[in-house]
Amino acid sequence: MKIAVVGATGLVGREILKVLEATSVGVSELLVVASEKSIGKNITFSGKEYEVISLETALSKKPDIAIFSAGATTSFQWAPKFKKAGTTVIDNSSAWRMDEDVPLIVPEINGNVLTEKDKIIANPNCSTIQLVMALFPLNNKYGLKRVVVSTYQSVSGSGSKGVEQLMNERNNIKGEKFYPHQIDLNVIPQGGDFMEDGYTTEEVKLVNETRKILQSDVNVTATVVRVPVIGGHSEAVNVEFENDFVLDEVKRLLGTMPGVVIFDFPEGNMYPMPILAEGKDEVFVGRLRRDFSQPNSLNMWVVSDNLRKGAATNAVQIAAYLIKNHLV
Repeated sequence: MKIAVVGATGLVGREILKVLEATSVGVSELLVVASEKSIGKNITFSGKEYEVISLETALSKKPDIAIFSAGATTSFQWAPKFKKAGTTVIDNSSAWRMDEDVPLIVPEINGNVLTEKDKIIANPNCSTIQLVMALFPLNNKYGLKRVVVSTYQSVSGSGSKGVEQLMNERNNIKGEKFYPHQIDLNVIPQGGDFMEDGYTTEEVKLVNETRKILQSDVNVTATVVRVPVIGGHSEAVNVEFENDFVLDEVKRLLGTMPGVVIFDFPEGNMYPMPILAEGKDEVFVGRLRRDFSQPNSLNMWVVSDNLRKGAATNAVQIAAYLIKNHLV
């Protein structure tokens, strides 16, 4: 497979290269693509140096798969051009997620909907991916009625500028402010831009993407909070089901879901945390307990590395699925 990584010098792009290097996806030719300021630089992949090239050059080489992680503007402009050239685009931005003609894919959940005709495939928001991984097996068994989620999202979810602001503040260095407020020793209850109804764009993504992936009209409400953690998103999730559940069965269902790890040992103060999930591909679930204030309701705590399963790993898994099933 001739594979292009667009945005290869960014946080997610570099992680995509790490995941590609560590997996069995057959890369016969790698194209590393970035903005003009990075063209000509070298990136090491599997012990070999690759020169960063432009989007125009990558397009002329007609890769089989192009994994985009360069923002919505770039994706809107370039994904259709790669599609026209016969390339299958896996896009990490928000550009195509809610397009009714573009599949929004978490392979463990809905990879089976993909066909050879799908030349643009959307990768969900990082916080959405870990949420639906935990919800999917429970929805199949009990039926989701309502989901209330509060996120505790790391600064790497904002890219390198978010990480830079946190580290500058932590080291008392004056620098560019990406967030509207100090993030070190603080939490900011805002993800994205505010809309007229008071919700933010990140909160709306969680609602709409969850419904699209699960093919469900479940009621979802979200509050997105940015926290001074470098890597790993956490979510406090309250779920109301159509039918009652047994807690042991909930644990069994989650434990048998591919890509999900139950880490729930309160007697030993053991539960998912960003520091434990960092660098791992799994979604970790703990603090499982019945919500006694509402019938058929469950509380859980969901943690995952937002740069891995929340972005790079999921994108590479989509590519692997396409290759394995001869869809490219």
